[in-house]
Amino acid sequence: MTRTTERDDEPEPGAPTRRGRLWVPVRTAAGGGAVVRLFRTPLGERTAVAFTGPERLVAALGAGHGWVTLGEPALRALVAPLGVEALCVDPALTASAPAPVAERAPRVRPLAGASR
Repeated sequence: MTRTTERDDEPEPGAPTRRGRLWVPVRTAAGGGAVVRLFRTPLGERTAVAFTGPERLVAALGAGHGWVTLGEPALRALVAPLGVEALCVDPALTASAPAPVAERAPRVRPLAGASR
């Protein structure tokens, strides 16, 4: 996972960057348009999230998740008015689901000296 917050020497929106194209998770807005999804870091900081390929987005969020492609400067320009400066690239957002645990009846031992 790469987390960047530096803004020095940032190119203009739409200019090529060292990361190239990013796949950005979106949700559908009430009017039918796409809205960039924001997430929170483990410490609670709001962050934009992007992936370096669609397969990485699907691995983290699932196959049914919407996305758009943007350059890093364009993504930063979209979330800056919301006060979001952090950008996490290729995060592992969730842990694997735990293996199912078989239900077992609790063991009950009779008290010492108790009669049945």
